[in-house]
Amino acid sequence: MTNKNVIQIYDTTLRDGTQGEQVTFSAEEKLRIAQRLDELHFHYIEGGWPGSNPKDMRFFELAKKVRFKNTRLTAFSSTRKPHIRPETCPNLKALVKACTPAVAIFGKSWDLHVTDILKIDPDENLAMIRDSIAYLKSLGKEVLFDAEHFFDGYKHNARYATRVVKTALDAGADRIVFCDTNGGTMTSEITAILKKISAVAPLAQTGIHVHNDCGLAVANSMAAVAEGVRMVQGTVNGYGERCGNADLLTIIGNLQIKMKKHCLPAESLRQLTNLSLYVSDVANIPPQPSRPFVGRSAFAHKGGVHVSAVAKNALAYEHMDPELVGNSRRVLVSDMAGKSNIEYKARELGIDLSKNAALGRKIVHEVKQMEDRGFQFDAADGSLSVLMKKAIGEFVEPFTLECFSVITSRTLDQPCLSQATIKISVGGEEELTAAEGNGPVNALDHALRKALTKFYPQIREMHLVDFKVRTLEGSEGTAAGVRVLLDSTDGSEVWSTTGVSENIIEASWQALIDSIEYKLSKDKKKG
Repeated sequence: MTNKNVIQIYDTTLRDGTQGEQVTFSAEEKLRIAQRLDELHFHYIEGGWPGSNPKDMRFFELAKKVRFKNTRLTAFSSTRKPHIRPETCPNLKALVKACTPAVAIFGKSWDLHVTDILKIDPDENLAMIRDSIAYLKSLGKEVLFDAEHFFDGYKHNARYATRVVKTALDAGADRIVFCDTNGGTMTSEITAILKKISAVAPLAQTGIHVHNDCGLAVANSMAAVAEGVRMVQGTVNGYGERCGNADLLTIIGNLQIKMKKHCLPAESLRQLTNLSLYVSDVANIPPQPSRPFVGRSAFAHKGGVHVSAVAKNALAYEHMDPELVGNSRRVLVSDMAGKSNIEYKARELGIDLSKNAALGRKIVHEVKQMEDRGFQFDAADGSLSVLMKKAIGEFVEPFTLECFSVITSRTLDQPCLSQATIKISVGGEEELTAAEGNGPVNALDHALRKALTKFYPQIREMHLVDFKVRTLEGSEGTAAGVRVLLDSTDGSEVWSTTGVSENIIEASWQALIDSIEYKLSKDKKKG
């Protein structure tokens, strides 16, 4: 492996990623994510901006007690403030106090920001960059310089943007990171500008940091690597401000599997799907099924013709082996399903329907009948698995519902609060429990899992990550039939279950039961 094939991965989920809407982590959560990234051999982890808020300062204090084995923890900040010495600048003081081996500082490379936003002389901006880098290098730090708005700056005033880069290099910056901060640069422009700036900055000493405002973050990152850039910055799942940052998981998959570059060890590559789910879970943001490489739908097949072909040769409709990134093939079953879909799903359960054509026809008929009533199995693989196991007689009901009730109340000065009471029996032993929740379904979920945990401790591992309700066509008003779709996870897998009824509580109950039965069934199979 030559050095030009080694691409360094710089993760900024904990800093830039948290600028995205609804993305927030506590200091303790940031530390757990950082440790997970370190285990996977990410080269750099940007922990935050220690001078900007107490949480980031606390994170770096916590991080001082942790030994990172495979990564260089990095603290982020701006250059010194105008007209002061770097050692007296509060931002740089906080940066140094973080005690990280590497630091990243950003400076303006677009003269519009210098004159119209900072309202300082362009030469003072250059001095701020030069002084800050020289000061940090004198302290023995590895210094990465983020040339903020570089591509917009180069298009507006190439001479000044080039002076910024040259100033940073002359001051001793270890790496220049070219930033498409507004995310509006076209891929062809990225390539053309990098070719020109390479005369000043050897691309082997540079990195790329792009945003996704035009949907080009991954493409622009890949184009930069193709030109010779050796570091890619981004976030797990593409979290970030506005439309997000470049998704590092997609980039790693493309670089390592498609372009034969080296980013992470092969074992780390097989953990990418779990990493995506883990960070999504900590952020409390439902996983995006269509995410390339690691999404639940990335290797899902629905059309009967496709499934028939995949069963013979997966290359027919898959661009790679999903197991390389820790994902798996999924075959969806719906009213569009053909014989191939049912047989494929049955084989996943260890059932050979080729020897029992009648049973296969029975399952197909039941699926189509239930979908006609409003069920949707292509989006509810958990419910489908339970249905098929019941159809072949290989499913033992884990518990029996005796009764449940849900009450929602509201007082003048308090929001709605739901209380659920449930009575179940397992092997003749009854259990009566109650729980509260933010809504009737949430309360029912809490009560059911509370009752079952005594008998099935593994229930503690699972929780709901998404809850969707859709009114079915052909019904009227508040008496309309509804379809409920639940996404559940136990930290290693996400599965979906569904329920249909004219009563939303009943539909939710059906989906909840399927979710728990799927979890218990798959755990039993592992055992």
